[in-house]
Amino acid sequence: MSGAEKYKYERIADDVDHLIQCGAFKPGDRIPSVREMSRQRDVSISTVLQAYYLLEARGLILARPRSGFYVRRDLPSDLPEPEISSPAADPTQVSMQELISRVVHTETRRPDLIQLGVAHPNPSLAATQELNRTMASVARRMGDAGGLYDYPPGCEKLRIQIAKRSLTAGCSLAPDDIIITSGCSEAVSFCLRAACQPGDTVAIESPICFDTLRCLDVLDLKALEIPTHPREGISLDALRFAIEHNQVSACLTISNFNNPLGSCIPDEKKRELVALLTEHEIPLIENDIFGELYFGDSRPSVAKAYDREGLVMLCSSFSKSLCPAYRVGWVVPGRYHSAVEWLKYTSSLAAPTLSEYAIAEFMSGGGYDPYLRRTRRSYERNVAAMSQAVRRFFPEGGSTQSPTKLTRPSGGFVLWVELPESVDSLVLYKRALEAGIAITPGYLFSATDQYRNFIRLNAANWSDDAEKAVERLGRHIARMA
Repeated sequence: MSGAEKYKYERIADDVDHLIQCGAFKPGDRIPSVREMSRQRDVSISTVLQAYYLLEARGLILARPRSGFYVRRDLPSDLPEPEISSPAADPTQVSMQELISRVVHTETRRPDLIQLGVAHPNPSLAATQELNRTMASVARRMGDAGGLYDYPPGCEKLRIQIAKRSLTAGCSLAPDDIIITSGCSEAVSFCLRAACQPGDTVAIESPICFDTLRCLDVLDLKALEIPTHPREGISLDALRFAIEHNQVSACLTISNFNNPLGSCIPDEKKRELVALLTEHEIPLIENDIFGELYFGDSRPSVAKAYDREGLVMLCSSFSKSLCPAYRVGWVVPGRYHSAVEWLKYTSSLAAPTLSEYAIAEFMSGGGYDPYLRRTRRSYERNVAAMSQAVRRFFPEGGSTQSPTKLTRPSGGFVLWVELPESVDSLVLYKRALEAGIAITPGYLFSATDQYRNFIRLNAANWSDDAEKAVERLGRHIARMA
């Protein structure tokens, strides 16, 4: 049916559809009310309602009771998702110090860059001011005690708050199960040191954040990369095969919202993962640092919820969800509790006293959940907006060119983008820096070069400038494809 032959409601729907596709209406935006559109287009209210119902059927908008119609944050994408990864089947010695140092140091030392690279949370969303005020109050009340070491296992008040919150993740933890650490990276490092010896092999998801690879490198451990699905996480069939054909000392996963994939292992699959590893007496080191940043109605469970033998070591921190500068993390080491507590004492002696007490008070005062709800909404909106921009500006592919592929995370704030095969992400990274844009090349997410045409984008700092940066990236990629 031509434009002239279409019904009025179809023309209205097509016009709004076009405004959404071109970015005039962004994910999360409210579109004109039914009455407003009725006046603008000089049509009946029932005609506008038909148009909006059609847009709902297309998956573009949704109705909110007593509020109006809004652009969906999970807009349908024309871009396919990346396939399940296919890393090398043999353990690999990790050696990535030079590349990681170059990327991290470049990005953190250049405040002029538009930050789409390192997976830092949005500083304007972090609860820094609230925590600083809380810390000042805590410091006054603690007096001299605030300047003393807080030896392992760390602040009891904070451990009580973490134990209470564990119920939402399917766990029933006691405060004495928990050890406070200086961030999640330290927690993961202690778990690896407790479970492994230099030269041992660790099964990991692939791709996985370069902090994990850096840790394996420093500890002289080999990485056995396991195929990982962009939505459902680590392949249990591939992991089972790997265990049967290699001497695996530990397995490490980011169970909820893997960085960079955004994958979230379904609950039943988490249960199967724990059962498989328990059968072979292999400890699971579970990184749940993004677990609180879910976009759905409820928090996903952790694999630790299905652990009955103490073989799951659950690690997390407040760095992504609250404030990275406070450097407060925690670990539930299970049967490795004594070893991890000793490692904490001998490695860094104590947790940062005022930081942990300030976070404990912030949580106990009722401020944490409202803060998280606001933050989750912002990150969901930002991820949707960046996804839409990638869909608009990156090459769609053709008869002689492979298409851009894009993940669809249900939490966190990073996107994993597969570019046309001819695009080298390290070359793109250098050209992006020249244009004042920071991205993270795919090389950093594997001990091999298999992700050479992938990049990770951080949507946390989404803005009009970030959208323009994505558009410029798209032009660079099109010239390289």
